[in-house]
Amino acid sequence: MAGTGNEVFAYSNPLAGLDDEAIRDQLEQAVKPAPDKATDIQLDAGQLSLLKQSVAHLEKVQKLVGHGNFALLGFDQMLSYARNYPAVGEFSRAELDFFERVFETDAHQYGFMGEKVIARLTENIRDHATIKVPYTGNYLYRDASLQLYRRLKKDVGEDLVLTSGIRGVVKQLYLFLAKAVETRGDLALASHSLAPPGYSFHGIGDFDVGKRNLGYANFTAEFADTDVFERLVQLGYVDIRYTDGNKLGVRYEPWHIKVI
Repeated sequence: MAGTGNEVFAYSNPLAGLDDEAIRDQLEQAVKPAPDKATDIQLDAGQLSLLKQSVAHLEKVQKLVGHGNFALLGFDQMLSYARNYPAVGEFSRAELDFFERVFETDAHQYGFMGEKVIARLTENIRDHATIKVPYTGNYLYRDASLQLYRRLKKDVGEDLVLTSGIRGVVKQLYLFLAKAVETRGDLALASHSLAPPGYSFHGIGDFDVGKRNLGYANFTAEFADTDVFERLVQLGYVDIRYTDGNKLGVRYEPWHIKVI
């Protein structure tokens, strides 16, 4: 992808300083290229440089507001923090154009065939519609998501834990960019492991669960071999959005709970 003005970018960073979701993506099993993609979408050296710069800037925002608040942060809120806190500093025009191109690019170009569920880069999560789940560091929507999580805890037992909740556009943008640097700028490969911004159902209600004390293995196929997952299946709760062998260009995610 040479500089046409319509390209997209991405980034991955060192383990130190990352939150749990970013760490887990570094430690999980290696992913395969999406089966339907015809060619890789690879960034050149100049684009990678801007990518790394942009993600480092996003990390400053996350450090300022905290991991939990970062998950709910809106794009305009992020820009406000950047303007008002010297420790963050304003985003450059090049960075802002870059973020917009990332968000506006049709992810089908990557071989990611899921639907786009958030239409605007500046779409906000309403704080009053969310609740922080105790002892998890994650937020859920108060309506269907919270009700489903509570039913799961009651019926499956205390070994079931919430491992990832709401992710706003900014958080998903950061995670996708981080994953793409990890893949050395291969955006198609990055999208096979992590939904591009606007395409994550974590923004509208879905959440991830795991087994207590299983750690990062909760984000691998190993979770499907646990008694917690078996119990979810037996009770009829499992409606996996990204099934094994799915045609959406997304890896198998037995831990991802689909909220209707």
